[in-house]
Amino acid sequence: MNEINFRIANEDDLNRIVEMLANDVLGSKREKFQAPLPKSYLKAFHAINADPNNELVVACKGDKIVGVQQITFTPYITHQGGWRATIEGVRTDTSVRGRGIGSMLIKWAIKRAEDKGCHLVQLTTDKERPDALRFYEGLGFKATHEGLKLKL
Repeated sequence: MNEINFRIANEDDLNRIVEMLANDVLGSKREKFQAPLPKSYLKAFHAINADPNNELVVACKGDKIVGVQQITFTPYITHQGGWRATIEGVRTDTSVRGRGIGSMLIKWAIKRAEDKGCHLVQLTTDKERPDALRFYEGLGFKATHEGLKLKL
C-alpha cells in the first residue's frame, strides 16, 4: 500500500469528508451529501478550525483523502486536572476498508493525544456497529463505562 499521510483538514476537503461520513449505513440516515453542501457543514468546519482544542484530521493516500477523524482535547477537573482526547467521526473510504487505514488513524490520534499531554483517549461507537466495537477493542480500548446520550 502506498504511504498514508495525515494532516489537518482544510475547507477544500469538506465535500470529501461529508461524502465519507454519508457513505455508511448509519451516516446515510443523518448526513446530507449534496451539491452544494448544507451551510451547517461549513459553519461546523469553521468552528472546529478556530478551536485550538479541536482537530479534523484526514488520512491521504497520495492526493486522495481515504480517511477522516475528529479529535477533541478537553481539560477536566478530575484526574488532577488532566486532559482527555475524544475521537469521533472516524471513517475510511470504502475502497480501502480492511487495509489498516482505520488502525493507522486511531494510532495517529493516540500518539497526538500523548504529544498533547492527555492521560486518556476515549471514544464511543454506536451499538448498531458491533464490528466497530471489536475493531476498537482490538486496538486496546476497553468498554469500562456505560455511555448515555440525550438527543435534543
